[in-house]
Amino acid sequence: MAARRRRSTGGPQVVSFGGGHGLYAALRAFRLLTENLTAVVTVADDGGSSGRLREELGGLPPGDLRMALAALCDDGEWGRVWRDVIQSRFSSEGPLHDHSVGNLLISALWQLLGDHVEGLDWMARLLRAHGRVLPMSSLPLRIEGDVQFDPGCPPEVVQGQSALAATDGHLREVRLVPHNPPARAETIEAVCAAEVLNLGPGSWYTSVMPHLLVPDLAEAIFDSGALRTLTLNLPGSKAETRDLSLCDHLESLHSHAPRLRFDYVLVDEDAAAAEPELEAKARRLFGARMWTRPLRGRKHSQHDSLKLAACYRDVLLDAGITVDEQW
Repeated sequence: MAARRRRSTGGPQVVSFGGGHGLYAALRAFRLLTENLTAVVTVADDGGSSGRLREELGGLPPGDLRMALAALCDDGEWGRVWRDVIQSRFSSEGPLHDHSVGNLLISALWQLLGDHVEGLDWMARLLRAHGRVLPMSSLPLRIEGDVQFDPGCPPEVVQGQSALAATDGHLREVRLVPHNPPARAETIEAVCAAEVLNLGPGSWYTSVMPHLLVPDLAEAIFDSGALRTLTLNLPGSKAETRDLSLCDHLESLHSHAPRLRFDYVLVDEDAAAAEPELEAKARRLFGARMWTRPLRGRKHSQHDSLKLAACYRDVLLDAGITVDEQW
């Protein structure tokens, strides 16, 4: 399609969706392949420093946005120092305890400038970030889910990202509150201009799925002519998906967004070998080709960004998209 045929100076136009550590890994990988990188970040966090600032100031939770900005910092001295600064947390006996420095800086910019995207753009300039960070919506959203605690009982509604992330029940469905929130115009523009769209990895229900629950954003993704990739999680102990196989991950994503299609589903080779039916499921549900590579980092449940970058590079080259390698 037209978006796929474009060639951008500095590498392809890539938009990666997610939040937290999963998006951080994807961004650290993609920034080795392109200078034209946009992170679209969930805004439903209600725990920790982000939750406290959200409650006190009424704006978006800044934590996942800060993580994305940190991922885009340059590897030179300036970027390394500022990445450490914004990721550092206060330790005290008072109300500043455990607040992230970056969260406070972002919140201050939002109060000063009165606009979430403008504040994030100024933060990116300070960090000399290799790319742009955008919220999926300018509304501070809540997420709620249907959780089954007992197989013999109906599901119960659990509210809040932090509660869902820690649930010991089986999470079946999630929704955003308010329902049908508006997408940020800049976010839609980035999706429409993209040559590559990537979803995941990340907390499946609370970082990955929410992007598909914003109607305008979901429609832009469905209608895009860009190359679309899904980066599956590594098997791990995340509470919200601890009882789900990778096939179950695909089923749950399809149930929330049945119109969604991918060109490639990227998965760690050991994880794929453990689920031989995964390839057929990716093809049936999403029309996708499965692409397997070694992706694990030293922490067994986390992706290695260099391995992930090599995987993304190979997929893009296989699709005929030129990358701008910066190894």
